[in-house]
Amino acid sequence: MGLLFSLRRKRRVSEHALSEAIKNIFGYQPGNVSVYELAFRHKSAATLVSNGFRHCNERLEYLGDAVLGSVVADFLFKKFPFKDEGFLTEMRSRIVSRSNLNMLSKKLGLDKLVKATKDSGSPGSSIMGDAFEAFIGAVYLDKGYLFTKNLIIRQIIQTHLDIDDLMRRDINFKSKVIEWAQKEKKSIDYKIVEELDNGRKGKLYTIEVQIENEVAGRGQDFSIKKAEQHASRKAWEETIRHNEST
Repeated sequence: MGLLFSLRRKRRVSEHALSEAIKNIFGYQPGNVSVYELAFRHKSAATLVSNGFRHCNERLEYLGDAVLGSVVADFLFKKFPFKDEGFLTEMRSRIVSRSNLNMLSKKLGLDKLVKATKDSGSPGSSIMGDAFEAFIGAVYLDKGYLFTKNLIIRQIIQTHLDIDDLMRRDINFKSKVIEWAQKEKKSIDYKIVEELDNGRKGKLYTIEVQIENEVAGRGQDFSIKKAEQHASRKAWEETIRHNEST
């Protein structure tokens, strides 16, 4: 009985600390604290395995991704009434990109709430961005869609994002494609498939970006880096953006 009481007390203390942290960051008191605990539990720190099911934040990440995408799409549609579909899709992609969500997670202090093993946070890791999406999923389950929508727009987009700056940024298509592949857990590879000697101009490189061993884009340039960017742009515009907008 003493051990059970001690474990329950420890859990209540942990729940109270998490509840207070969320209240300090966003100004509201969580109802179902356990769903927030799950949102910040990375798969590397999963606490339960039953019939192959991992008790971690992956399902909440899936839900939060859908809710966040819907809210951002609605926000941009109303903010830019005369912009075309391509612009709106690109801006939504920039806002919900892994690098941007990682940045927001750290800026808000959510990264300090994540439970993960030490060796899981490798360079380029999406743990913080994934936790951000899982948190949005938790808010949705706890407070409903309207509350979540207002929180995303008023306390995240309007407070912590510079939309004009996002519009001005040059696009690094290679980074975007790699981010997308990591998020979707797809293999990605860049291959030089041809080198042509053009005398004084140097070599003309042809590069393919392959996703799941299938050609997604091809680019040419006298610079390997630029050829990779051309290939990435084609992959993004012809394959990935279409998938994201459907």
